[in-house]
Amino acid sequence: MIEKALRYLNSLAMPNVREINGETYTDKPLTRVSHHPKADPIILSTLTSLVEYIRSGVDRVPGVHLFVHVESPTKVTVFSQLDADRERENLAVASPQIPFFEFNQFIDHERFCIGLQSKFLDICDRALLLKFAGTVESGSVAEYGDDGITQKATVKVGIASKEACIVPNPVELAPYRTFAEVEQPSSSFVFRMKQDRGGEITCGLFEADGGAWRCDATAYVKEFLAEALRDIPELFVIS
Repeated sequence: MIEKALRYLNSLAMPNVREINGETYTDKPLTRVSHHPKADPIILSTLTSLVEYIRSGVDRVPGVHLFVHVESPTKVTVFSQLDADRERENLAVASPQIPFFEFNQFIDHERFCIGLQSKFLDICDRALLLKFAGTVESGSVAEYGDDGITQKATVKVGIASKEACIVPNPVELAPYRTFAEVEQPSSSFVFRMKQDRGGEITCGLFEADGGAWRCDATAYVKEFLAEALRDIPELFVIS
């Protein structure tokens, strides 16, 4: 208790500031009071709402430039130019609500087929992949082959007949991965299917483009915003 009381009394004293060898020292931590307080950014979920916010001009300061920074396919921020303290103000952040799909891992057959139909655009190889994955069910695979590139499953049809199904690799798919207002970029995936020890079918999609789709998606978002905000002065869109 005595120690706490002494510390409290010491905190009430004025700080001692000294110059030693050209350097400034103090015996107490000091907090700088900014002359330009910053507001918390507005959180948005669509590019349309971001454009509407900027066009409203409610937070615009005459003569102050704004930067719309497309940081990634899923994040766009609005910054002001540097102030007198050499700091920027973050005015708004937009992040889309994207349906989640478990890439780069095996998931059960039913979840895979449902996700493929609900979280991917109906273009490229989606129909082919659905046709193959939808044919295969637990206990229906009589024979299974895999040469590391192409997978082949001999599927039971009826009581005695069998049908060979082959899925190509890689497959081209366009999942929902960026803002809904722009084109969803397609990319290559390696499709793999296997049976677990219980005979259940599991499927997986593994990204095979090295993340190149991110560059395409970022470019689409930047192009959308640059066009929507082209007539607003003192505003720049960067990525």
